[in-house]
Amino acid sequence: MTESRPDIAPLPRPDTASGAPRLVGVEIEIGGLPEVRVARVARDTLGGRLEQGDGPFWTLKDSEIGDLEIYLDIFIRKSEKSALRDAALTLGREVIPVEIVSPPLTRDGMRRLGDLIAPLRRAGALGSSAGVFFGFGIHFNIQTVSEEVADIRGPLTAFALIEDWLRAAHPIDETRRILPFTTPYPTGFVRALLSLDPAADLGQLIALYVGHNATRNRGLDMLPLFAHLAPERLPPALLASTARRPTFHFRLPDCRIDEPGWSLAQEWRRWVLVEQVASDPRLMRVLARVWQAAHGPLTLSRHTWAQRAGDILLGAGLAEEPVA
Repeated sequence: MTESRPDIAPLPRPDTASGAPRLVGVEIEIGGLPEVRVARVARDTLGGRLEQGDGPFWTLKDSEIGDLEIYLDIFIRKSEKSALRDAALTLGREVIPVEIVSPPLTRDGMRRLGDLIAPLRRAGALGSSAGVFFGFGIHFNIQTVSEEVADIRGPLTAFALIEDWLRAAHPIDETRRILPFTTPYPTGFVRALLSLDPAADLGQLIALYVGHNATRNRGLDMLPLFAHLAPERLPPALLASTARRPTFHFRLPDCRIDEPGWSLAQEWRRWVLVEQVASDPRLMRVLARVWQAAHGPLTLSRHTWAQRAGDILLGAGLAEEPVA
């Protein structure tokens, strides 16, 4: 029986400035299945042929949506093959996710990738709520409309304004609160971003971001995009640890693949909402004005702003219910 699922929502600006469809790379982290089983389910669902790399690392070649990488998501996977490396991989299987990494996809490609969720669930895939140490998530790499600073600054500012609401409206699974995850943008960064000269160039925006966020540990990690656009403006240590991509790197803390009804489309809607806010100048002005009025020199409660932001989004028809 085929499970029904919500459709992949369109972006408010679905095409690049050159008129081509914007592409999205997707990273899905799951547990409960060995990587070879995940690879076979992907092949059976999407077609193509499997190629095994060095040990437990697989590529699904020539599938309906291109080449998918499937591997145990651990830094030592990039190490040279050795008995010690393979022993560490074996010991880590209980808590280290298998990652499925797609090529850049069109909206139709994302729909087809979404068809992989139900077969993986039926095969026994586990999500973040299945274990205390299951730090599994979903990442989206969303191609920018253009490399103009306005097309980069808008979604960044929109996310910064509603991040506290996103976290409160979609809280991380309780069993995972002991695990480290992305920390929110510092209040000082949001304040400086809202005060940045409207005519600021890309270099000024990057300097502001890096000055407050010299880390990959953010829900909207801008470093891959900035490394692509202006690598000379990033500190060498950050540049060395950052893959260069012309995309917003949006990191979500949970993958609930084992929960009936959960879908990739549900997670995707969070980013669509960010861009809906960014594409509404009046709403952006309201959120910015109220944010500035609500934040003094110190931020004592992020939840209070989350509630106020939720009320504003509810009034704009972009939230279904207020934050408790």
